Amino acid sequence: MSDQEKRKSTARTSVELFAGGGGLAMAVHNAGFQPLLVNEFAKRAVETLTENGAAARDPRDTSPPKPGKGRPGRRAAGWPLVPGDVRDIPSFEFLKDAEVDLLAGGPPCQPFSLGGVAKGDEDERNMFPEMFRAIREMRPKAAICENVRGLLRPSFKPYFEYIKREMSLPFVQRGEGASWEDHDAVLRKLLKDGSVNPSERYDVVHIPVNAADYGVPQIRQRVIIVAFRADLGVEWGKHTPEPEYSESALIDSMHDGTYWKHHDDAPGIDLIRERVMATLPAASLMPDGKKPWRTLRDAIAGVDGNKPLPPVTVQQVREKLLVNSIPDHMGWPGARVYTGHTPNELDRPAKTVKAGVHGVPGGESVMRLDDPNFDDTGYRYMTVRETARVMTFPDDWVLAGPRGEKMRQLGNAVPVRLGEVFAKAVRAALDDAEGRA
Repeated sequence: MSDQEKRKSTARTSVELFAGGGGLAMAVHNAGFQPLLVNEFAKRAVETLTENGAAARDPRDTSPPKPGKGRPGRRAAGWPLVPGDVRDIPSFEFLKDAEVDLLAGGPPCQPFSLGGVAKGDEDERNMFPEMFRAIREMRPKAAICENVRGLLRPSFKPYFEYIKREMSLPFVQRGEGASWEDHDAVLRKLLKDGSVNPSERYDVVHIPVNAADYGVPQIRQRVIIVAFRADLGVEWGKHTPEPEYSESALIDSMHDGTYWKHHDDAPGIDLIRERVMATLPAASLMPDGKKPWRTLRDAIAGVDGNKPLPPVTVQQVREKLLVNSIPDHMGWPGARVYTGHTPNELDRPAKTVKAGVHGVPGGESVMRLDDPNFDDTGYRYMTVRETARVMTFPDDWVLAGPRGEKMRQLGNAVPVRLGEVFAKAVRAALDDAEGRA
């Protein structure tokens, strides 16, 4: 076996911070990285990781960690889980010798108020500094973060650019009492003059994404930040994932009938098709060659090997009954539509899954049904299992806690499929760079 083949056959390693319910951690694992450490603070999310096989580890333990391999049915089996506040982990130095390939996580960054940032009074819940500390202490080859698209708003842009420069130069720490603007000026100067050792500098890019464009049956606007240690010579450009799915391809598939053929066993599908087609724009004159966006109906019917979920009856909704003993596929009463809370449509990707807003469990998780007379409203709440599907969590992933907490974990998560697309691209870029070494 050649040196290049040996490098590519060696299992890569990862560390996951702010793991939540496990979406990005699972995605990274699916991409071929074995977790050396997984950290999460929220009690119910920790329970979810534990239910799926993660094994608790003392945050003060500095012994070399053994990678967790996981397996179907216990997907997080053996993942070394450090529960609690990441700030209570004294140091990540013990991971340096492990040569961590990928540090992943979605640091909480809300709420950044324009006034607060302008004054230098950044919210204490901003966990990007902990991400930078981890980079500094373990020196991973790459890092990947997911966060809200709102960071790209003009009001946040100066601070977001500062975040990226901090990630580029994690060893250049902010001085005691210094404002972020003062620190940013130092970072700008160092990046301009190119005086920093490449082993202590990261090349950072951000990619705005809509999860639906990557095969997730949900409209979810996010930003992905990817960083590679500069001394590795990674050429990210040729590995950046391109969107493979589109709205126009979905519309075209409805016009040519291929979409409806996938659902020809749905009750009343001819009338449903007629109603939906009446609202569609014309088919594309020049198809884009992409795959159709996946819809909520697709997710419920089953994609990527999932079996169809059975329908939920009015009785199961009113009495909160489990459907066919399927975990988390339970009816829930009280769904209604009102100003600001428009429903999910079955023949569109689901709306963004939220972490519980406006007092509604799971945010705007109401769906319009094919039957306009269902429960006298024509609406019901999505079940937790349906919601997990539009987040592309596998059906065998166990979620801990009451319904509201499960929905919160899903709303805070990275869709597994989206994370996997980018984690695989990061791995390919590292393989390519090290294969040329």
